[in-house]
Amino acid sequence: MTKVLPLLLILMMVLHLIKPLGWPGMKKRSDFWKIAAGAIFAMMVIVMLSHSGL
Repeated sequence: MTKVLPLLLILMMVLHLIKPLGWPGMKKRSDFWKIAAGAIFAMMVIVMLSHSGL
């Protein structure tokens, strides 16, 4: 599963470059970096929660 998620993120980024997904805040092709930024933010939150003992 850990190898599938990065591939899905890359696939979403490539698809967004070809045809924008149309999600709120993702209307232009140049917004593809927001997918990677969101994934990095989500990983940071998960790591912080796992190390805080919650």
